[in-house]
Amino acid sequence: MSLSSDSQVILLLCSHLALPSDSGLAPLTLREWRPLVRRLQFVSLQPGDLLGLDAADLQTRLELNSDESTRLAHLLERSEALGFALRRLDSLGITVLTRADAGYPQRYHQRLQDSAPLILFCAGETALLGQPGIAVTGSRHLDEAGQECAAFVGNACGLSGLVLYSGGARGVDTISMNAALEARGSVVGILPESLEKAIRVPEARVALSRGDLCLASPYNPDSGFSVGAAMGRNKLIYTLADYALVVASDAKSGGTWAGASEALKNKWLPVFVLEHPGMPDGNRLLIQSGGLPFPHPFPDHVLKLPEWLRDQANQVKPKPAQLGLI
Repeated sequence: MSLSSDSQVILLLCSHLALPSDSGLAPLTLREWRPLVRRLQFVSLQPGDLLGLDAADLQTRLELNSDESTRLAHLLERSEALGFALRRLDSLGITVLTRADAGYPQRYHQRLQDSAPLILFCAGETALLGQPGIAVTGSRHLDEAGQECAAFVGNACGLSGLVLYSGGARGVDTISMNAALEARGSVVGILPESLEKAIRVPEARVALSRGDLCLASPYNPDSGFSVGAAMGRNKLIYTLADYALVVASDAKSGGTWAGASEALKNKWLPVFVLEHPGMPDGNRLLIQSGGLPFPHPFPDHVLKLPEWLRDQANQVKPKPAQLGLI
């Protein structure tokens, strides 16, 4: 894969790729990257301008202390090893997008600004990222109404041309994603763990080869599952879509609740919440907090869903879009 010098530096400084576990080095966190970008801007440099600089150059040009400049220099020294790692990922069908790339989702720039992930590892059709669509989230444990709703919305996305955005977990995610793919629609899954493992699933490989599926993650392609990663990727699902639907949520706990609450607070997009007599307490509280009721069963033909969502969404004014730093 071909990388710009800016993207190469972002990967060298901010990813674990080709970084030996016994090196004692840690890549920069997003919190550490932000002040470095401000320093670069202050001295009229781009990230790519750091290639080839040693610790002394970095210390002088960026006015860093010795420890900071030495750390950056060591991270930047692994260009050759990074090239090998990227070629390996490319052989698996995994590409990389950084915030410096033209193909990086603009909605992340607009909605998350400086909190947008620096790096996305992707498999499949990356052009799907940010296309009009619905984010579908919810519990792994569903009643009959929840299962029917997840399948209905996935099918509606497939038939109407909307992208189905979800997280690849059991329950709501897989039901809705499978329904969209069965209807020959397009799906984006934002994963909290191993992308390398996910692309080996036979059904995923078929959809990836057809161009109907994009799997993406801000985490290293061989990373294992963690609760923190699962919580952190929730906002990446919401901020790609035009609408969100919460099928089932616990009350005041869990990833679904946290993600929906954050989306409502930031007004990224209209958040719909499944409403029915036996709905979970979390659904009821989210509706009370500003979520728009989504009826079960849906009162019109499946192809009417996009129009219905647009009409209902007129009640919500999304947060004005702004662009952040690289």
